[in-house]
Amino acid sequence: MYFNRAIIIGNLTRDPELKSLPSGVQITTLGIATNRVWKDKNGAKQESTDYHNVVVFGRQAETTAQYLRKGSSVLIEGRMQTRSWDAPDGTKKYRTEVVADRVQFGPRRDNVTPSAKGDLSKETDNQETPPADAIEYPEENINVDDIPF
Repeated sequence: MYFNRAIIIGNLTRDPELKSLPSGVQITTLGIATNRVWKDKNGAKQESTDYHNVVVFGRQAETTAQYLRKGSSVLIEGRMQTRSWDAPDGTKKYRTEVVADRVQFGPRRDNVTPSAKGDLSKETDNQETPPADAIEYPEENINVDDIPF
């Protein structure tokens, strides 16, 4: 039995690049950085960063390119693949990448507090404003006997 599965959670190192194949299929390439922290034998904190190349196809490629930007947090599930080609100088080139089956966006970073933006007028307002897409429920009481099912 063989199993080729990769799960990566990290941050984008650059903005996604959306391209089209000659067949019309959309393809997005992106780079993701993952960090690893550990303590060495002396107890000192060590940190290492790994960089991953990711390829996304189809409608998911369009959505990824539309909503993600450099620094965005993302979870990628897919398979590892190594491609090879002949470079113009005659050498053989290789590239290992994750071909994404699933892209899940992480929390957005643009929800900065008013004080961090320097907007003092909103700091004095202690009332929270609901999000623009919030559902407003009616204040009326519902009688269970009125429900037809």
